[in-house]
Amino acid sequence: MSISQLESCSFVHHQVLAEQRFIFGQSQAMRALEAKLTTVAMSKVPILICGDLGTGKELLARLIHGLSSLRNGSFVKINCATAPATLFDSELLAHENGESAATNGKNAGRLAMANSGTLFLDEVTELDEVCQAKLLQLLQEGSLCPADRHNDAPAEIRIICATNGNPEQNIASGTFREDLYYRINVIGLRLPPLRERREDIPGLAQHFVEFFNARFNCQAPPLSPRLTLALKAFDWPGNVSQLENMMKRYSILGSEEAIVGELNSNSQSHQLVADIPEISASKSISLKSVTKEMVRNFERQIITKVLEAHRWNRAEAARALNISYRSLLYKVKSSQVMNPRIQGNTLP
Repeated sequence: MSISQLESCSFVHHQVLAEQRFIFGQSQAMRALEAKLTTVAMSKVPILICGDLGTGKELLARLIHGLSSLRNGSFVKINCATAPATLFDSELLAHENGESAATNGKNAGRLAMANSGTLFLDEVTELDEVCQAKLLQLLQEGSLCPADRHNDAPAEIRIICATNGNPEQNIASGTFREDLYYRINVIGLRLPPLRERREDIPGLAQHFVEFFNARFNCQAPPLSPRLTLALKAFDWPGNVSQLENMMKRYSILGSEEAIVGELNSNSQSHQLVADIPEISASKSISLKSVTKEMVRNFERQIITKVLEAHRWNRAEAARALNISYRSLLYKVKSSQVMNPRIQGNTLP
C-alpha cells in the first residue's frame, strides 16, 4: 500500500500489521525501530519523529496510531507550517470571534475530532511563539482553553509530532522552546534517509512496481539487476516518496529508459558513468587504453556502491555481485577501493 492510500482517519489493527514489512524492510536501523514500535505504540506519551522529507514520517505516525489502544479513534493531522497563530484556535477548537463550535453551530475543531484518538502535528518546529505556548498548555494540562472560555474539558489525545529539521538547532537559535521540546520528545524516533538503508531499496522498489501494476492494470516487468544496482547507487534526495513516484512512472510506461535519465542526471547520485576524457583534434588517443580505463573506473564505482549498500561486508557484497569472495578481494585491491571508515587503507 502506498503512502497516498493511507488517508483514512483510523486503521484496522490487522491492516497495520500487514504494512510493517513494507515500512521497515531489512536494514539494521529500520529493524531496530520495528522492534520497539509495539511498546512505543501502546504507551500514550508524546512522540517526536525526526526524518528528512519523504522518509515516511506521517505513515509511521499512522502505524503507531493503528497499533495503539486509541486505534478506534480518529487520526487527525495539522500541518504546523501553515497554521499561524491567528488560525491556531480555529484549527484546533473551531473557535472564532469569541464563539466555540458548540455555540456557533460550526463543525468541531481538530482537537475535538482527535479526542480518544491521535493528533499528528507535522513540521512542529515551524510553529511560531504563540502557537508553541498553546501546544505547551495542551501537553501540560490536557486541554486548550481560549482566553474567554473557562470550561475546558480535558482531552484524551495521543500527540505525535514530526519534523524534518533539527530541533536542537532551533532551540539554539531561539526559534523553538526548549521546555516544549522536552514535552513532545518523551519518545524520540528517527527515520533514516533512504541513502542510509540502501539494502531496503530493491524490496521497496519491487513492492511499488507490483502495487502500481495492479492499480493501473499495467504489466511492467520486474526490475532488472542492472536497474536495481542503479537504484541502490542513487542518493534519493526525495527518499521513499521519490522512489514511489519513480516506480509509478516505470509501471505506467513499462520501460527502464523512462527512469534511467533521472538516475543518471542527479548531481548527488554519484552516477554510474565513467568520465569521458578530454579529446583534442590535435592529438590521437588509444581507444583500447581509454576504454580499459573507463571500464576499470566503472567497475570500481559499482564495487564501492555495493559495499556501501552492504555496510562494507565483503562476503555479502561478493554474493550480491555474483562473484567469488577471492575475486572481490582481488578487485578491491587492484582498484584501490577505499573504506571511508578506515582512512588511508583499502578494505581490510
